[in-house]
Amino acid sequence: MTNTQHSPVTVLGLGAMGSALVQTLRKAGVATTVWNRTPGKDAELVAAGAVSAGTVAEAVRGGELVITVLFDHASVHETLDPIVSELAGKQLLNLTSTSPEQSRELARWATEHGIDFLDGGIMAVPHMIGGEGSSILYSGSQALFDRHRPLLELWGSAEFFGTDAGLAALTDFALLTNMYAMFGGFFQGAALVGSAGVSATEFAARAAAYMTAMAQLLPGYARIIDTGDYTSEVFQDLVFTKSAMDALRQAAADAGISAEPLSGIAGLVDRQVAEGHGAAAFERSAEALRQR
Repeated sequence: MTNTQHSPVTVLGLGAMGSALVQTLRKAGVATTVWNRTPGKDAELVAAGAVSAGTVAEAVRGGELVITVLFDHASVHETLDPIVSELAGKQLLNLTSTSPEQSRELARWATEHGIDFLDGGIMAVPHMIGGEGSSILYSGSQALFDRHRPLLELWGSAEFFGTDAGLAALTDFALLTNMYAMFGGFFQGAALVGSAGVSATEFAARAAAYMTAMAQLLPGYARIIDTGDYTSEVFQDLVFTKSAMDALRQAAADAGISAEPLSGIAGLVDRQVAEGHGAAAFERSAEALRQR
Protein backbone atom coordinates (compact mmCIF):
# COMPACT_ATOMS: atom_id res chain seq x y z
CA MET A 1 0.00 0.00 0.00
CA THR A 2 1.28 3.47 -0.87
CA ASN A 3 1.43 6.18 1.77
CA THR A 4 0.28 9.37 0.03
CA GLN A 5 1.57 11.51 2.90
CA HIS A 6 5.01 11.37 1.29
CA SER A 7 6.11 12.37 -2.22
CA PRO A 8 7.33 9.60 -4.56
CA VAL A 9 11.02 8.93 -4.11
CA THR A 10 13.77 7.66 -6.40
CA VAL A 11 16.85 6.01 -4.91
CA LEU A 12 19.96 5.67 -7.08
CA GLY A 13 22.43 3.15 -5.67
CA LEU A 14 21.52 -0.11 -3.97
CA GLY A 15 24.56 -1.02 -1.92
CA ALA A 16 24.02 -2.03 1.69
CA MET A 17 23.10 1.51 2.76
CA GLY A 18 20.91 2.33 -0.23
CA SER A 19 19.01 -0.93 0.20
CA ALA A 20 18.48 -0.26 3.91
CA LEU A 21 17.09 3.20 3.14
CA VAL A 22 14.70 1.76 0.54
CA GLN A 23 13.52 -1.04 2.85
CA THR A 24 12.62 1.56 5.48
CA LEU A 25 10.76 3.67 2.92
CA ARG A 26 8.79 0.68 1.72
CA LYS A 27 7.86 -0.37 5.27
CA ALA A 28 6.33 3.08 5.62
CA GLY A 29 4.51 2.70 2.31
CA VAL A 30 6.49 5.38 0.46
CA ALA A 31 6.27 5.00 -3.34
CA THR A 32 9.89 4.24 -4.30
CA THR A 33 11.63 3.77 -7.64
CA VAL A 34 15.09 2.20 -7.57
CA TRP A 35 18.08 1.93 -9.89
CA ASN A 36 21.49 0.34 -9.53
CA ARG A 37 24.47 0.31 -11.85
CA THR A 38 24.74 -3.48 -11.53
CA PRO A 39 21.43 -5.10 -12.58
CA GLY A 40 19.73 -7.71 -10.43
CA LYS A 41 20.41 -6.20 -6.99
CA ASP A 42 16.86 -4.94 -6.56
CA ALA A 43 14.92 -8.23 -6.47
CA GLU A 44 14.28 -8.13 -2.71
CA LEU A 45 13.31 -4.47 -2.87
CA VAL A 46 10.94 -5.06 -5.78
CA ALA A 47 9.36 -7.86 -3.77
CA ALA A 48 8.81 -5.27 -1.02
CA GLY A 49 6.98 -3.03 -3.50
CA ALA A 50 9.69 -0.86 -4.99
CA VAL A 51 9.60 -0.15 -8.74
CA SER A 52 12.71 -1.16 -10.68
CA ALA A 53 13.98 1.23 -13.35
CA GLY A 54 16.15 0.08 -16.22
CA THR A 55 17.88 3.43 -16.71
CA VAL A 56 18.78 6.43 -14.58
CA ALA A 57 16.48 8.66 -16.65
CA GLU A 58 13.58 6.29 -16.12
CA ALA A 59 14.30 6.17 -12.40
CA VAL A 60 14.46 9.96 -12.08
CA ARG A 61 11.08 10.32 -13.77
CA GLY A 62 9.57 8.14 -11.06
CA GLY A 63 10.32 10.38 -8.09
CA GLU A 64 9.89 13.98 -7.05
CA LEU A 65 12.73 13.55 -4.55
CA VAL A 66 15.82 11.91 -6.05
CA ILE A 67 18.30 10.37 -3.60
CA THR A 68 21.85 9.39 -4.52
CA VAL A 69 23.56 6.73 -2.39
CA LEU A 70 26.48 6.03 -4.69
CA PHE A 71 30.15 5.12 -4.30
CA ASP A 72 31.77 8.56 -4.34
CA HIS A 73 31.61 12.13 -5.67
CA ALA A 74 32.77 11.10 -9.15
CA SER A 75 30.07 8.44 -9.40
CA VAL A 76 27.39 11.04 -8.59
CA HIS A 77 28.46 13.10 -11.61
CA GLU A 78 28.90 10.02 -13.80
CA THR A 79 25.34 8.99 -12.98
CA LEU A 80 23.59 12.36 -13.09
CA ASP A 81 25.44 14.47 -15.66
CA PRO A 82 24.07 12.56 -18.68
CA ILE A 83 20.45 13.07 -17.53
CA VAL A 84 20.75 16.47 -15.86
CA SER A 85 17.89 17.89 -17.96
CA GLU A 86 15.57 15.31 -16.37
CA LEU A 87 16.45 16.69 -12.93
CA ALA A 88 15.47 20.31 -13.62
CA GLY A 89 12.72 21.34 -11.20
CA LYS A 90 13.26 18.28 -9.00
CA GLN A 91 14.77 17.92 -5.54
CA LEU A 92 18.07 16.11 -5.05
CA LEU A 93 19.28 14.61 -1.77
CA ASN A 94 22.87 13.42 -1.82
CA LEU A 95 23.60 10.72 0.78
CA THR A 96 26.79 9.61 -0.94
CA SER A 97 29.88 10.11 1.26
CA THR A 98 31.38 13.26 -0.23
CA SER A 99 33.88 15.66 1.32
CA PRO A 100 32.61 19.10 2.43
CA GLU A 101 34.04 20.78 -0.67
CA GLN A 102 32.63 18.07 -2.92
CA SER A 103 29.19 18.60 -1.34
CA ARG A 104 29.48 22.33 -1.98
CA GLU A 105 30.46 21.65 -5.59
CA LEU A 106 27.38 19.47 -6.02
CA ALA A 107 25.23 22.25 -4.56
CA ARG A 108 26.63 24.76 -7.06
CA TRP A 109 26.15 22.29 -9.90
CA ALA A 110 22.56 21.69 -8.83
CA THR A 111 21.79 25.42 -8.63
CA GLU A 112 23.19 25.94 -12.13
CA HIS A 113 20.74 23.34 -13.44
CA GLY A 114 17.62 24.40 -11.53
CA ILE A 115 17.77 21.59 -8.98
CA ASP A 116 17.01 22.04 -5.28
CA PHE A 117 19.85 20.38 -3.35
CA LEU A 118 20.29 18.92 0.12
CA ASP A 119 23.34 17.04 1.35
CA GLY A 120 23.36 14.45 4.11
CA GLY A 121 25.84 12.58 6.29
CA ILE A 122 24.63 9.22 7.57
CA MET A 123 25.74 8.56 11.15
CA ALA A 124 24.69 4.92 11.19
CA VAL A 125 25.50 1.55 9.67
CA PRO A 126 22.88 -0.09 7.41
CA HIS A 127 21.23 -2.32 10.02
CA MET A 128 20.62 0.73 12.25
CA ILE A 129 18.56 2.64 9.65
CA GLY A 130 15.05 3.26 10.92
CA GLY A 131 15.96 2.16 14.42
CA GLU A 132 17.16 3.63 17.68
CA GLY A 133 20.46 5.46 17.42
CA SER A 134 20.25 6.15 13.68
CA SER A 135 20.99 9.76 12.79
CA ILE A 136 21.45 11.69 9.54
CA LEU A 137 22.90 15.19 9.38
CA TYR A 138 21.69 17.59 6.68
CA SER A 139 22.72 20.91 5.14
CA GLY A 140 21.81 22.82 2.00
CA SER A 141 18.24 23.66 1.04
CA GLN A 142 16.16 24.56 4.09
CA ALA A 143 12.99 24.30 1.98
CA LEU A 144 13.80 20.76 0.85
CA PHE A 145 14.63 19.70 4.41
CA ASP A 146 11.44 21.20 5.84
CA ARG A 147 9.23 19.74 3.14
CA HIS A 148 10.53 16.20 3.48
CA ARG A 149 11.42 16.11 7.15
CA PRO A 150 8.70 13.55 8.04
CA LEU A 151 10.16 11.24 5.39
CA LEU A 152 13.75 11.88 6.51
CA GLU A 153 12.79 10.98 10.06
CA LEU A 154 11.72 7.52 8.92
CA TRP A 155 15.45 6.71 8.74
CA GLY A 156 16.43 8.24 12.08
CA SER A 157 16.83 11.59 13.77
CA ALA A 158 17.20 14.42 11.26
CA GLU A 159 19.25 17.50 12.14
CA PHE A 160 19.68 20.53 9.86
CA PHE A 161 23.03 22.34 10.07
CA GLY A 162 22.38 25.29 7.78
CA THR A 163 22.35 26.39 4.18
CA ASP A 164 26.07 25.80 3.61
CA ALA A 165 25.83 22.45 1.82
CA GLY A 166 29.21 21.34 3.17
CA LEU A 167 28.39 21.59 6.88
CA ALA A 168 26.74 18.18 7.24
CA ALA A 169 29.69 16.46 5.55
CA LEU A 170 32.13 18.50 7.65
CA THR A 171 30.50 17.31 10.88
CA ASP A 172 30.13 13.78 9.53
CA PHE A 173 33.81 13.58 8.60
CA ALA A 174 34.89 15.07 11.93
CA LEU A 175 32.92 12.41 13.80
CA LEU A 176 34.24 9.66 11.52
CA THR A 177 37.79 10.88 12.18
CA ASN A 178 37.10 10.48 15.88
CA MET A 179 35.64 7.01 15.31
CA TYR A 180 38.47 5.65 13.19
CA ALA A 181 41.10 6.96 15.60
CA MET A 182 39.28 5.20 18.43
CA PHE A 183 39.04 1.94 16.48
CA GLY A 184 42.72 2.20 15.53
CA GLY A 185 43.61 2.53 19.20
CA PHE A 186 41.50 -0.52 19.99
CA PHE A 187 43.21 -2.56 17.26
CA GLN A 188 46.65 -1.64 18.60
CA GLY A 189 45.54 -2.36 22.16
CA ALA A 190 44.12 -5.74 21.14
CA ALA A 191 47.40 -6.59 19.40
CA LEU A 192 49.34 -5.52 22.49
CA VAL A 193 47.43 -7.66 24.99
CA GLY A 194 47.23 -10.41 22.38
CA SER A 195 51.03 -10.67 22.55
CA ALA A 196 50.50 -12.05 26.06
CA GLY A 197 47.69 -14.40 25.05
CA VAL A 198 44.77 -12.19 26.11
CA SER A 199 41.82 -12.47 23.70
CA ALA A 200 40.46 -9.47 21.83
CA THR A 201 37.02 -10.36 23.21
CA GLU A 202 38.21 -10.04 26.80
CA PHE A 203 40.02 -6.81 26.00
CA ALA A 204 36.99 -5.33 24.20
CA ALA A 205 34.82 -5.42 27.31
CA ARG A 206 37.47 -3.60 29.32
CA ALA A 207 38.24 -1.13 26.52
CA ALA A 208 34.58 -0.20 25.97
CA ALA A 209 34.10 0.63 29.64
CA TYR A 210 37.33 2.61 29.80
CA MET A 211 36.65 4.63 26.65
CA THR A 212 33.13 5.42 27.85
CA ALA A 213 34.62 6.82 31.04
CA MET A 214 37.31 8.78 29.19
CA ALA A 215 34.72 10.32 26.86
CA GLN A 216 33.50 12.34 29.85
CA LEU A 217 36.69 14.41 29.53
CA LEU A 218 35.76 15.75 26.09
CA PRO A 219 33.63 18.74 27.23
CA GLY A 220 36.52 19.95 29.41
CA TYR A 221 38.99 19.56 26.55
CA ALA A 222 36.58 21.43 24.27
CA ARG A 223 36.25 24.33 26.69
CA ILE A 224 40.02 24.84 26.76
CA ILE A 225 40.33 24.52 22.97
CA ASP A 226 37.60 27.13 22.48
CA THR A 227 39.33 29.60 24.82
CA GLY A 228 42.71 29.05 23.13
CA ASP A 229 44.39 29.30 26.53
CA TYR A 230 46.65 26.28 26.97
CA THR A 231 48.67 27.47 29.95
CA SER A 232 46.27 28.61 32.67
CA GLU A 233 44.63 25.25 33.29
CA VAL A 234 47.02 22.38 32.61
CA PHE A 235 45.95 18.92 33.72
CA GLN A 236 48.53 17.13 31.57
CA ASP A 237 51.27 19.05 29.80
CA LEU A 238 52.91 18.05 26.54
CA VAL A 239 56.20 17.01 28.14
CA PHE A 240 54.34 14.53 30.34
CA THR A 241 52.27 13.41 27.35
CA LYS A 242 55.42 12.83 25.29
CA SER A 243 56.83 10.65 28.07
CA ALA A 244 53.61 8.61 28.06
CA MET A 245 53.64 8.29 24.26
CA ASP A 246 57.29 7.22 24.29
CA ALA A 247 56.46 4.51 26.83
CA LEU A 248 53.52 3.29 24.76
CA ARG A 249 55.64 3.11 21.62
CA GLN A 250 58.33 1.23 23.51
CA ALA A 251 55.75 -1.25 24.85
CA ALA A 252 54.59 -1.92 21.28
CA ALA A 253 58.17 -2.44 20.10
CA ASP A 254 58.89 -4.78 23.02
CA ALA A 255 55.78 -6.81 22.14
CA GLY A 256 56.78 -6.99 18.50
CA ILE A 257 53.78 -5.08 17.21
CA SER A 258 53.40 -1.88 15.19
CA ALA A 259 52.47 1.41 16.88
CA GLU A 260 51.09 2.89 13.65
CA PRO A 261 47.67 3.83 15.07
CA LEU A 262 49.37 5.83 17.84
CA SER A 263 52.03 7.37 15.61
CA GLY A 264 49.97 10.31 14.36
CA ILE A 265 49.12 11.85 17.73
CA ALA A 266 52.54 10.88 19.14
CA GLY A 267 54.28 12.68 16.27
CA LEU A 268 52.10 15.74 16.84
CA VAL A 269 53.11 15.80 20.51
CA ASP A 270 56.80 15.35 19.61
CA ARG A 271 56.64 18.32 17.22
CA GLN A 272 55.07 20.64 19.79
CA VAL A 273 57.64 19.76 22.43
CA ALA A 274 60.45 20.29 19.90
CA GLU A 275 58.98 23.71 19.10
CA GLY A 276 59.13 24.74 22.76
CA HIS A 277 55.53 24.17 23.86
CA GLY A 278 56.23 21.41 26.37
CA ALA A 279 54.62 23.27 29.30
CA ALA A 280 51.35 23.76 27.40
CA ALA A 281 48.33 21.53 27.91
CA PHE A 282 47.82 18.41 25.80
CA GLU A 283 44.73 20.12 24.36
CA ARG A 284 47.08 22.44 22.43
CA SER A 285 47.30 19.60 19.90
CA ALA A 286 44.12 20.95 18.29
CA GLU A 287 45.86 24.30 17.79
CA ALA A 288 48.95 22.60 16.39
CA LEU A 289 46.78 20.85 13.79
CA ARG A 290 45.37 24.19 12.66
CA GLN A 291 48.86 25.67 12.40
CA ARG A 292 50.05 22.76 10.28
